[in-house]
Amino acid sequence: MYRHYRAERAISGDGSTYWVVVDDAFELHTEACAYLVGLKSDDRAYNTQRTYAGRIALYLSYCTENAVDWSRPGLAQLMAMMRWLIDEPLPPRGRRPAAEPRFRDKGTANKIMGSVGEFLAWSALQGWVPASVVSQLVQPKFLHYAPSGFDPGEDGQHRTIQSRRIKYRVAVPGYEWLSDDQIEKVLDCTTHARDRFLVSVLAVTGMRIGEGLGLRREDMHFLPDSTSLGCRIEGPHVHVRRRLNSNNAYAKSRYPRWIPVEAETVELYAAYRFERDAVREAEGCDMVFVNLFRAPLGEPMKYPSTYELFKRLADRAGFRARPHMLRHSAITRWLRSGMARDVAQNMAGHQSPQSMDPYTHATDQDKRDAVKLVAAKRKEARQ
Repeated sequence: MYRHYRAERAISGDGSTYWVVVDDAFELHTEACAYLVGLKSDDRAYNTQRTYAGRIALYLSYCTENAVDWSRPGLAQLMAMMRWLIDEPLPPRGRRPAAEPRFRDKGTANKIMGSVGEFLAWSALQGWVPASVVSQLVQPKFLHYAPSGFDPGEDGQHRTIQSRRIKYRVAVPGYEWLSDDQIEKVLDCTTHARDRFLVSVLAVTGMRIGEGLGLRREDMHFLPDSTSLGCRIEGPHVHVRRRLNSNNAYAKSRYPRWIPVEAETVELYAAYRFERDAVREAEGCDMVFVNLFRAPLGEPMKYPSTYELFKRLADRAGFRARPHMLRHSAITRWLRSGMARDVAQNMAGHQSPQSMDPYTHATDQDKRDAVKLVAAKRKEARQ
């Protein structure tokens, strides 16, 4: 019987949570746990730690099932795992068997093998994995078309990079975003003031969902003058700060920032506060978004329940609506309205200017207007 590994959440002595990899007997996998501790020490996001823990556990389980030494896999063995990732059906969700089996796509397989490669490379630095194992994972590649902002060097010497050897070719997915009408439709589908405010504040401020769930009441400066709160910023605004939160919500950006809001957001917050004040258990919680309609009442909202909320809203609206799509919508709206890129970058919490490039996409209406313009010019030229 082979060992099966899985990711488990652990609680340290100071009450903070972290992720470990254990087998069926709850024995820790020493090297995997050390790697995850390194991710936590490097201040990687909580969800990133969880994702990596699951991927490494999957790799270790595959190795034991197929008699592969995890620390010395051959190239052929890793390529076999790559194929297995897309051929092996996923376990059913919940208790009911699925009508149709589910499979991973090639993009997901790439992400899993990328995490495995990082784990093996880190283990090689510790002396647990031979350097030859890591060297087989990459190969030289010449960049004929350098990405925006890339410095090829005076003689193009930087165009040759080390590229992953084990990787499926997949189409580059575009950013998903919602139009203003779609956001209004999602808002119309909400049944509680809390949910309406959550959708609105994400769509207006462009915050990541972890930043939204990590908001505390002290961050909501909704007065015309916040001097009494020790803040010199004028007008209603929200502060985004990186902290350790009991619900594991996490601000990805290392730098604190503030984002202005309009009167409508302030009004929605007031309605939510009225709804929240009716739940006695929520009184002592400093987090903005808390459970009001199901146990544990008054506790901060967490990622799983929030994604379930958005799934219900999407089902009612009739189209995909995820929290990150609201962020993309906000940034897209800022840039299309003529906001300076550096201002939009600051409000979005992006460190690199290149991070703003994907948001300068063309909409369906842009394309239609361009075709109409060309057709009108051709018609004018014939006259």
